[in-house]
Amino acid sequence: MAIAKKAASAAKSDLPIGGRIRATRLARGLTLGQVAAAAGLTEGFVSKLERDQVSPSVASLVAVCEALGLKVGELFDAPASAIVRAGDGAQINFGGTDAKEYLLSSGNQTSIEVLHSVIAPGGSGGDELYALNCEVEFVYVLRGQLEMILGPEHHMLNTGDAMTFRGRDAHTWRNPSDESVEVLWVMSPAP
Repeated sequence: MAIAKKAASAAKSDLPIGGRIRATRLARGLTLGQVAAAAGLTEGFVSKLERDQVSPSVASLVAVCEALGLKVGELFDAPASAIVRAGDGAQINFGGTDAKEYLLSSGNQTSIEVLHSVIAPGGSGGDELYALNCEVEFVYVLRGQLEMILGPEHHMLNTGDAMTFRGRDAHTWRNPSDESVEVLWVMSPAP
C-alpha cells in the first residue's frame, strides 16, 4: 500500500518510543539505513526518532512500524487488566500534532484497540494521508468538531457524530476549530 511519507517536525516527543523502535530494529538485525529506506524516510530522521528527538506524523510512525514488522500499539505500555478506570488509560503518542492520546483497551488485546484523544485547536494527524493495518476504523466525536479526510473526501464531524471506514484506506484528520475536540477511536483488529 502506498503511503506518502516525509519527516515530521523536530519537536521533542512527549512520550518516549524511540528505545522500543531501536531495540526492535537491532533485534531484527536491520541498519538505520535499511529501516529508513523501507519507510521512505531519511536515516537522520529515523536516528532522531530512536532518540526521541522528533515527534513523528502518524504516516511516518506507521511507515517505520511497517518497516520493522511491528503493530503501532506494540510501542506503548498498556494496563495489564481489562478494566481501565477513568483517567487511568496509558498515555501514548500515536503520531500527529497537538493531540493527547490514551489507550483504553488492554495491552494484550489484539482484536480491538480503543483510543481516547483530546486534540487541541489546529491539531492533526499530519498533512499526509496514512493507512493502518486494520480492517475497520471507527471514530466518535465526544465533544467538538473533527475533520476526517479520506482521499479527496472531507467530512466534518460534530459532537455525537460517528464515522466508520476501512482502516486500510488512506486518511488523516484535523481539528479545524478554535476549541479542543475529544474523540473516541476504535480499530479492529488492533493495528
